[in-house]
Amino acid sequence: MKAMLLAAGRGERMRPLTDTTPKPLLEVGGQSLVEYHLNALREAGIREVVINHAWLGDAIEARLGDGRGYGLRIRYSPEVPRALETAGGIIQALPLLGEDPFIVINSDIWTDYPLQRLPRQPDGLAHLVMVDNPDQHPHGDFHLHAGCLYAEGDPRLTYSGIGVYRPALFQDLAPGVRPLAPLLRAAMQAGQVTGEQYDGAWYDIGTPARLAALDQLLRHKADAGRHHDG
Repeated sequence: MKAMLLAAGRGERMRPLTDTTPKPLLEVGGQSLVEYHLNALREAGIREVVINHAWLGDAIEARLGDGRGYGLRIRYSPEVPRALETAGGIIQALPLLGEDPFIVINSDIWTDYPLQRLPRQPDGLAHLVMVDNPDQHPHGDFHLHAGCLYAEGDPRLTYSGIGVYRPALFQDLAPGVRPLAPLLRAAMQAGQVTGEQYDGAWYDIGTPARLAALDQLLRHKADAGRHHDG
C-alpha cells in the first residue's frame, strides 16, 4: 500500500512563518509536521510515499530527499504553476500511486491516530477518519451513521485529513484544479464512502497560535516523559 502526503498548500493563515518555510516543514516538538507523518507511515508498514508540493517545494525535496533517511521511498509530484487543490493534486499523482487503494494525509495536521488501523481494501470508493468538530470548524463536514458517511444529517463530524481512496474515485477526471469535497459528496450519495470516528489526539495546524500551542504541549509531554524515565 502506498501513501500520499498533501503538501502543496500556501499556508496563507500561517504567514509570516510560511513566507520562507513551507507549511509541512514547520516544527512542533522539535520535528517538522511532515516528518511526524513519515515516521507514522513507516511504523504502519508503508514504504512508498508520494508528496505533492507547490509553494517552496524545492525546500521540501531538499529536506526529505528520496526518503532513505526515514526508511521510505519518497517520490514527488510538483504542481506548477499553481497548486491544484486536493482532488487535482491526487489526479496528477495517480500514475505514481498505482492501481491499489492508497492512503492520503493532509500534512498540516498532527495526530496519534494509528495508521495501521486503516482498511487496505475499503468497502466503497473511500474510507475517511472523522473527529469531533474543533472550535474553528464547529459545523463539521459529514454525518457518520453505522459506518457510512453522508453529506447530510446530524450530528456532523469533521474530516480529519486522513483517508483511504480507491483510484476509481478519480477515474476519467480531467487534470487541473479540482477540490475533493464534491467528489466525496457524489460518492456518499451512491453509498460508496465509509468512515470511522477517532477520539484520540488530533490537531489542525491552521494558525501560528495553534502551532505554538501544540509545540508547547508536545515539549511539555516530552519533558514529563523524561522526568518519569529518570
